[in-house]
Parts: sequence; C-alpha cells; structure tokens
Amino acid sequence: MTELSLLGRSADESRRELYDALTDAEPGDELAVEADRDVDAHLVRYQIDRGRALDWEYAHPDAEPRELRVTKGEPLAEGELGTIDVRDLKPQRRHEALLDIFDELEPDEGFVLVNDHDPKPLYHELKSMHGDVVEWEYRNRGSDGWRVAVVKTGESDADDDDVVTRYDVREIPKQERHPTIHHRYGMIPEGGTMELIAPHEPKPLRREFRQQYGGSFAWNVVEKEPGRCRVRITKAREADDGAADEPERDASDAPSGDGSLEIREELDVRDRPPAQRHELIFESYADLDDGEGFVLVNDHDPKPLYHQFEAEAGPEFRWEYRQKEPGEFRVVIGKAERVGSATSDEGPTTPF
Repeated sequence: MTELSLLGRSADESRRELYDALTDAEPGDELAVEADRDVDAHLVRYQIDRGRALDWEYAHPDAEPRELRVTKGEPLAEGELGTIDVRDLKPQRRHEALLDIFDELEPDEGFVLVNDHDPKPLYHELKSMHGDVVEWEYRNRGSDGWRVAVVKTGESDADDDDVVTRYDVREIPKQERHPTIHHRYGMIPEGGTMELIAPHEPKPLRREFRQQYGGSFAWNVVEKEPGRCRVRITKAREADDGAADEPERDASDAPSGDGSLEIREELDVRDRPPAQRHELIFESYADLDDGEGFVLVNDHDPKPLYHQFEAEAGPEFRWEYRQKEPGEFRVVIGKAERVGSATSDEGPTTPF
C-alpha cells in the first residue's frame, strides 16, 4: 500500500500530488491518504479527467486530519460516470463536498451519488443555486443505497453572492419545505447566510426561527415584488448575538438531568433523513415516563430542539449536554419526577 501525506498542501498541490500517485498506481492498488481537508472533489474530478473508477472510504466520518484509503479501479466504460459514496461522511461534509463537486463540473459532466437515503434536498439546493441545469436520474432506490446520476447540462446560473446556500422554496413540495430549511440551516457555519426565494415573505417560517433559534439569527428581506420575495437568514456569530432579532435563551440554562434520570436508550439520528429526525425525537420523548430519559446523538448542535421543548414541554423537561464535538453532539433529554401529579405521556408537538 502506498502512503501519501497531503498535510500542509494547498488545494492545487493536493490535487496534483493525488493525481500523480493515482496515475502511478495499478488497478487494485490502494493509497493510504492523509490530508488537512476532504479530497472528495479531487477524486471525482480524477474519475472525470482520467476515465478511471475510484473507490474510497474515510477511517472516521469526522476526524481530522482526514485519513482515507483510495482504491484504483478499471477504466470507465464509454459514457459511464464516476461515483462518490457519501455514506461514510457526516451530513455537513456531504453537502460541502457535493456542492464543490457540482461547482467544478463542465456542461455535460456528472457523477453518480450513492447515499443512505433519498438525497432530494440536494436536488432542490443545486437547482436553486445553479438554475435549470441539473439533470437528476434515480438509478436505484433501496436498502442497499440510493444511487442518483447527477449531470450539469449547461452553464450554471450561479452568482457570486456571499451566501452559503440558496433554496427556491417555490420548487419544493410544501410538506418538505420547513424540514429541509431547518436541517440545512443547522449545518451552515456561524456568520453564514442562507437565501430563500419564496412567492411572498415566509412569516410563519420566521416565527419558527424565533421560537427555535431565539436571537441567534438575522432576517433580511432583500427583494420583494409580486410573486417573488428574497430573504437572507444569517446565523449570528457568538459575539454578534446581541445584534440579532431577539435575546436568545441558552440551552445550557435548561434544568439538568443531574444523574437522576433512568436512561432508556441511545437515539442516534445522524443517518436519518431530515424530515424524520424531529418526529422520531418527539415520539421518543412522548413515550418517556417520569424519571426517564434518552441520549440523543446528532451531527450538529440540536439547540433548536431545546427552544421548542422549552416552549412547549412542562417543567419536568430536562436537557443536559454530555458531549460537544464536531460531528457528534450527545444530549440527555428526559422528564423529571413530578410531585403531586399524574404521569403524562404527552410531549411537545412537532411544527412540521
């Protein structure tokens, strides 16, 4: 096995050295690669440029530096697309890598995406950012992975605006809009901006943001005309919280589990589609008896959940952070024992 360290290399240097190592390798050879950042865009680009299949897997979904093994495959058949399997990446890394890859595509170039659930939110995101140049063809939908061929059919309409992502909600089915927006917003960095294009100002969504995120965002209407409204939502940096919409109540102020809760289960939602996460969490909470709790494992800070629980649950609600690491947050969520009242299984209702 060939070892390749790309630590300290620029993006261009990383691509060049990775290309050279792969070109020198024989089909079936493995490269053990260590890098400061994800190299998925380089590997997809290599498959396009050199017409060679590659397969790779990261040693850890989120650990840095990034460590992965890359296997060189056989030449791609005429018209065959290279593949990227993102099932071993955290959701935030998936979006970043796939957006970068699509940005680099020339017209009529593409790739096959392999995911653990329907990646339809990515379709809406790409189309909103690049215009009507996204060809999206499902190749497989099943328990062994979803496979989608993604092709850029023309020149992108993307502009240079300073936004992390954009959604034209007019193109998204109503039942998918809010889960898609909240899920993606949770992954953008502090100081990052999400742009929404809607037929009118989405005031119900703004109320949800106020309820769930407190004062940790800024809401700016940048364009408003009949049938079209553009809103930019910026996630406040920690030092900017005082300038946002309203004072934010910190989840760290929630009543602690203080060790008295009986932990029933560990609920890991990292591989769940966005639309299923809140429903599953609230169902688990509703099933708790007094004095019980569960450990929620998420890929980003689930603070929005705290705001909703705090607003809708009773005084028995308990919330305690156990771990705050990139890609892995652990929170105890439970119901404390109540004195002088009957047990209730009713938890807060989901807004979706």
